[in-house]
Amino acid sequence: MRSYRTLFRVPEFSPFLLSFAAFAAAQTVGALALGTLVFRATGSPLLSAVSMFGPQLAQLVGGTLLLSGADRLPPRAILSGLALAFAAGTAVLALPGLSVGAVFAVVLLQGLVASLGGGVRGGLLNEILPKDGYVLGRSVFNMLWGLTQVAGFATGGALLALLSPRTCLLLAAALYLVSAVVTRLGLTARPPRASGRPSLSATWRTNALLWSSRPRRLAYLGLWVPNGLVVGSDSLYVSYAPSAAGTLYACGALGMFVGDMAVGRLVPPAVRPRLATPLRLLLAAPYLFFVLRPGVALSAVACAVASVGFAASLVLQERLMSLTPDDLAGQALGLHATGMAALQGVGAAIAGTLAQLTSPATAMTLMAAGSVTVTLTLAALGRHEERQPAVPGTRPGVASEPAATD
Repeated sequence: MRSYRTLFRVPEFSPFLLSFAAFAAAQTVGALALGTLVFRATGSPLLSAVSMFGPQLAQLVGGTLLLSGADRLPPRAILSGLALAFAAGTAVLALPGLSVGAVFAVVLLQGLVASLGGGVRGGLLNEILPKDGYVLGRSVFNMLWGLTQVAGFATGGALLALLSPRTCLLLAAALYLVSAVVTRLGLTARPPRASGRPSLSATWRTNALLWSSRPRRLAYLGLWVPNGLVVGSDSLYVSYAPSAAGTLYACGALGMFVGDMAVGRLVPPAVRPRLATPLRLLLAAPYLFFVLRPGVALSAVACAVASVGFAASLVLQERLMSLTPDDLAGQALGLHATGMAALQGVGAAIAGTLAQLTSPATAMTLMAAGSVTVTLTLAALGRHEERQPAVPGTRPGVASEPAATD
C-alpha cells in the first residue's frame, strides 16, 4: 500500500482519524491554555512546563497498572470513555478559584487514565489497516497530529489574546466531547484482541516479556529518551517567549508534519531503517543554538527544522512492530506511548528545573546536548545488534515467545 488514495479507501480509517483529530485539538488548545494560566498565576517556568507535560509522568504509573487493557478491552468503548473523562477533567480545570495544587491533581488523574489511549489507538490502527499499510497509515496519523498542533497552537495563541485561559479550557472540553461522539458513531464495536481479564499481573508479565528482547529494548529506548529530552526543550517555549509560544509550537508542529510526510510517503522502505539515527540527531541539533538566545523568527525556524526529526518515531515503530507478535501489538505500542509520555514528562521537569536555576535558553541547550549524546550511544549499541543474524524462518525477537495470558 503506497498511495494515500488507497489508504483512505479502507473502511473506518477516516472516522478513526477524525476522532483522533478532535482529541488532539482539545489537547493542544487545552495544554497551551493551562500552561499560560499557571505561568500567569505563578511566574514559574518549572510549574508552567510541568502543567503542560507533567501529566505524562502519571502515564508511567498507568502503564504499570492498566496497560494490559490495551489488548483485553473493547477499543471503541475505551476510546469513547477516555474522551469523556478528559472532557470532564478539562471542564473542572476551567473552574475559577481552583488552586494550583488542585490543578495538578486533576491533570495527573488525566495522565493516569490516558495511559491506555496510545496502546488502544495503535492496536486499533494495526487492525484497521493491512500489514503493508501500517507505516503509511501511521505517517498520516502523525501528520494529522502535526497539522492539528499547527492549527491548535496557532488558534490557541489567537484565542488567548482574545479570551481568558479558562474559556479556552472550556472550548477544549467541548472538543473532547466531539471526539467521543465520532468514536462512538464512526467506529465498529470490536472484541478485545487478546483473551483474559486486564490485571496488574497481566500488565507486568507482558511488559516484562516485551522488555526481555534486546532489539526491542533498544527500539524502546530510541523512541523514548532522545524524544523526551527534546520535548523538555519544547516545554520551555512559554517561559522563553511568553507572547510567541503559540507561534513556536505551531512551527514545530509544521516541521513534524513535513518529516512524517517525507518519511512515510517518499522514502523507500529499504532506506527507512538507515534514517533512525540521522533523524534523531536532527531532532536535537537546532536547539544547541538556543544558547545564543535567538529572536522569535530564528527560534521558529530552528523549532520547525528540529521537529522534522520526530519522524524517527515512524522508523522505530516499524521496527518495533516487526519484533512483536500480533496479539501483543496493542500493549507493545501502549508501552511505547506510556514510556514516551513518561520520558517527556521527566524531560519537562528536568528542563523546568534547569530553567529555574539558569535560564530557559540555557536549559533548552543542555537538554539538546543530552539528546545528542543518548542518540550516539544508542547508535553505537545498535550496530552490534544489526550484525546478528535472525533465526531462520522467524522474525527477530518473536520466536519462542508465549502469548501472555491471565
